[in-house]
Amino acid sequence: MQISQKLYLPTMGCGTWAWGNRLLWGYDESMDDQLQAVFNLCVSNDVTLFDTGDSYGTGRLNGRSEQLLGRFSKEYLGSGKENICIATKLAAYPWRLTRSSMVSAGKASAKRLGRNVDLVQMHWSTANYAPWQEGALLDGLADLYEQGLVKGVGLSNYGPKRLKQVHQKFVERGVPIATLQVQYSLLSTYPVTTLGLKDVCDQLGIKLIAYSPLALGVLTGKYSENGPFPKGIRGLLFRQILPGVRSLLSCLREVAQSRNKTMSQVATNWCICKGTIPIPGAKSVEQAKENIGALGWQLDSSEIAELDKAAVTVDKKMVQNIFQTK
Repeated sequence: MQISQKLYLPTMGCGTWAWGNRLLWGYDESMDDQLQAVFNLCVSNDVTLFDTGDSYGTGRLNGRSEQLLGRFSKEYLGSGKENICIATKLAAYPWRLTRSSMVSAGKASAKRLGRNVDLVQMHWSTANYAPWQEGALLDGLADLYEQGLVKGVGLSNYGPKRLKQVHQKFVERGVPIATLQVQYSLLSTYPVTTLGLKDVCDQLGIKLIAYSPLALGVLTGKYSENGPFPKGIRGLLFRQILPGVRSLLSCLREVAQSRNKTMSQVATNWCICKGTIPIPGAKSVEQAKENIGALGWQLDSSEIAELDKAAVTVDKKMVQNIFQTK
């Protein structure tokens, strides 16, 4: 489950959250009731924007992420049901080569969800490795909007140069770009400070969505450089990063204590204060409650300045997504 601020698509109001079902890589059916409870808690707290992707839960769990999200939406009967907005990202798979393949992908996502997708997004740009492939996929994305199959269109992992090019392409077809997702956090300021994406998005009327705002959990304060570490590649990454972010975590901890908030709530609120829509994950009711605690208040200018300074001085940064373009 992922948290966000309110997002408004053309002709449609959306509430405050997003669901990114990357959590389903470790999914088993015993989690169904727990995930339904998380979904219910979110919607009942005016958290009604849910984000997934057609590449989440692939392989043995092919399409399971969208299927579950559709089921949770259908079975929820409480207040705010009419405001639920579902977003998905369509992967630029190497076998998707035509505009019709993207339209088919969008229709397949809608079938798994049991309803039309509200916001359809290009999961990543192929500009870094197969620029010839991207044009047709973008045309298919715009086709979904023109055919009335979606209410909004978004992008993910695009830099300012590519974003401007795609924006112009869509303007010529009368298709607005509603959102852009990039990796953004106190440990990944690159898209905003170096690429200047926030300014470009503001100029173009695009809302910037910050995925991985807690840096895969580094900014939660739950992990020490002495361990224990998560398993696999994530654990290896933590071993490399944690020793170099002591000053940032110390600053984050001090602000959290003075605010009577958790470190993750402060890190998430920092993203909100920067004018982005942060989407931290949650796969339990406890985590969802903690994420909700990041809303309804704001850090003051001095606290933001302290965190900004600490972020600049860290020795280690999060590795950037390999698909992120310039």
